[in-house]
Amino acid sequence: MTSFSEYRSQWFGNIRPDLLAGLVVALALIPEAIAFSIIAGVDPKVGLYASFSIAVITAIVGGRPGMISAATAATAVLMITLVRDYGLEYLLAATVLAGLIQIGAGLLQLGRYMRYVSKSVMTGFVNALAILIFMAQLPELDLANPGVTWLTWALVAAGLAIIYLVPRLTTAIPSPLVTIIVLTALIWVTGWDVRTVGDMGALPDTLPVFLIPDIPLNLDTLLIILPYSFAVAIVGLLESLMTQNIVDELTDTRSNRNQECVGQGIANTATGFIGGMAGCAMIGQSIINVKSGGRGRLSSFTAGVVLLILVVGLGDLVGIIPMPALVAIMIMVSIGTFSWSSIANLRTHPRSSSVVMLATVATVVWTHNLAIGVLVGVMLSGIFFAAKIAQLFRIRSTLSADGRERTYVVEGQLFYGSAEDFANAFDFREAVEVVTIDVSGAHIWDISSVQALDMAILKFRRAGAEVRLIGMNEASETLVDRLAIHDKPGALDKLTAH
Repeated sequence: MTSFSEYRSQWFGNIRPDLLAGLVVALALIPEAIAFSIIAGVDPKVGLYASFSIAVITAIVGGRPGMISAATAATAVLMITLVRDYGLEYLLAATVLAGLIQIGAGLLQLGRYMRYVSKSVMTGFVNALAILIFMAQLPELDLANPGVTWLTWALVAAGLAIIYLVPRLTTAIPSPLVTIIVLTALIWVTGWDVRTVGDMGALPDTLPVFLIPDIPLNLDTLLIILPYSFAVAIVGLLESLMTQNIVDELTDTRSNRNQECVGQGIANTATGFIGGMAGCAMIGQSIINVKSGGRGRLSSFTAGVVLLILVVGLGDLVGIIPMPALVAIMIMVSIGTFSWSSIANLRTHPRSSSVVMLATVATVVWTHNLAIGVLVGVMLSGIFFAAKIAQLFRIRSTLSADGRERTYVVEGQLFYGSAEDFANAFDFREAVEVVTIDVSGAHIWDISSVQALDMAILKFRRAGAEVRLIGMNEASETLVDRLAIHDKPGALDKLTAH
């Protein structure tokens, strides 16, 4: 729990750098919030309201000072089908429910389980997100669509050139903002006919107000929004916690994962009630904030407030921004998000790690669901890890000089992955009087291993041998005492009945 003095320091311990960094982030948030709204299929004001709300609320109740949260591509891509099939009101309701799920995750302290998501899964997650962002731009580049011409392609190319060349001259102004200014001015002067942000939907001209999503409050509605809400909640927390780790490392500080889960949930729940879509932490903007000097809560609070002031006060100008400028920015985001080193690492990293990464990417791109891809990646990581641990398991045996006693020495981890090797290591046909199973170099983990141990003991006893089990550590002994049945009446019949 953060003390009051520490919380106050997070607000006012770095005032000037936080204010300046927040201003830079606010300028960079405008084009991205609009672009993410368009990805989701909603008016730009939905993403802009969301970015304002989420940035301000996470600044107040989040667990990671200096991290920027707003409307993101990771959550936007999950909403496309919901908006297309059911409309904006269902999106707002799904946002509220996603926030409640995230609050529950934080209260249950599920943030600690982030440590079990492997680096390969994280890399696959990021790469898949980059691919989905790029794919979402393809309709704006399809010459078969109305309003898309070769001029669109030329303007996108010009926008990309500005984005990558301007930083070589100056970093005082974010290059995405320069792209918007230059291409907007060019379209205004020449009068070229290209699609603009205003063509995509209404921009905000007033402050957001509280509203309740206009949907039927029944089980059918819950069944519609729950899959989307759950996916948004999981993906949002994954990206937020990954970003939190990055900011922790950049600032050499530590923050509260569970508090961040609650903070993200409160932000999304509140955002759904003011007409905004769900969001989460932004890796790119958070890095921009930290590199610009932002360290405290004031930086993200400033970013959100300044964003709203700029949009509400300059909405008419935002409406004439050409779509090619936003497409160029989103292509830049996808290129910057993709881990290009992961391609070269395919040749050097362990094959299992590469398979996990590629499977995560393929699943996400196939299903367009980041949560399913991460689930597949985590499951594969677990399977490969279990296989590696099982390979470290072995059993050695020695026969006494008089040939009456056989001792089996078990080494390694005895669990479901090594239970079969354990069972196959014994010679039940050997005529010995005493069998000693020494597990002092092993650990017994689960019911599968206990059952394998039961079966071995009972088979030796059935063959007429006396069985001695020695060397169990305290944890293994507790598990065996609770689950084993080899000393209970009718034990063999019970085992063979399964």
